[in-house]
Amino acid sequence: MSSVVIRRATASDAAASADVYLRSFAAALPTVVRPRSDDEVRAYIRDVVVPSHETWVAVAEEQVVGLMVLDGDLLSQLYLDPGWRGRGIGDRFVTLAKERGPRGLSLWTFQVNKPAHRFYERHGFVEAERTDGSGNEEREPDVRYVWRP
Repeated sequence: MSSVVIRRATASDAAASADVYLRSFAAALPTVVRPRSDDEVRAYIRDVVVPSHETWVAVAEEQVVGLMVLDGDLLSQLYLDPGWRGRGIGDRFVTLAKERGPRGLSLWTFQVNKPAHRFYERHGFVEAERTDGSGNEEREPDVRYVWRP
C-alpha cells in the first residue's frame, strides 16, 4: 500500500479536491439532491473553501484522495475518494481535527448517511440533535454530532 500524506491544501489542490468531493458525494449519498452543479462546486472549493477555510488534503500516488475542511470547531467537510475508503485516511483526518480543535468539535451529516454515523460514533462523537433539513442547502434531514474531550 502506498503511503498517504496529509497536508494543508494549496490553490493547486482545489480542482482535485472538488473532484474528490463530487465522487465521494455521488457514491455515499446517491439519494441526496445536490443544489449546486459540478462547476459551481468546483468554483466554490477553489474560490471560497481553499482560500478561506482550514483545508487539508490526503495525497497518495501524487493524487488528492481525501479532503477535510475545518471552520473553527466545526468539522465542516470530510470526503474520501471512494476507492480510498477503509484505509485509515478518515481516522487520520479525525485525529488531526481533534488536535486542531482540542476543546471539542461538532459536525453535521445527513440522516441517510448511516456509514458516517457509525464512523463518527466510533471516534467518540455523540448525536446532539436532528433536524428536518430546512437549515441546509440540500433540504435533507440531518444530524449534528459533537465530540468533547
